[in-house]
Amino acid sequence: MGDLEIRPATADDLPAIVAMLADDPLGAQRESPDDLTPYLTAWERLASDPSQHVVVAVREGRVVGTLQLTVIPGLSRRGATRSIIEGVRVHADERGSGLGTRFIEWAIDESRRQGCQLVQLTSDASRTDAHRFYERLGFTASHVGFKLQL
Repeated sequence: MGDLEIRPATADDLPAIVAMLADDPLGAQRESPDDLTPYLTAWERLASDPSQHVVVAVREGRVVGTLQLTVIPGLSRRGATRSIIEGVRVHADERGSGLGTRFIEWAIDESRRQGCQLVQLTSDASRTDAHRFYERLGFTASHVGFKLQL
């Protein structure tokens, strides 16, 4: 993986992060890389919450991947703490390089470090390649997810 660095994201990384979020058929419908205002507002909330970990992968000074890890304490499962992996994106130039695997391994390791007993994620039903990827890493499709747009 060469000189790849995984580090906490900064506000300066937002243009690259949003561009990656928008760089697929689903993201192109819901992201607005030309107006960073809502992302900056969200960034302020994320940056002030110690349960939120937005990270980027950087190679040769360029952001080439991102993910968000959220740590959630809970009462179920005997008071287990869980983490949720969201917004995993790898730059088109880096797909197939092993970066996605390294990212998920980072998230699992960080979840353990944070005392989590469970790591979970969701993936849009249309992302069948992503589903195979997560299954190869040990995740199981154990639940049916529901969303309500507000």
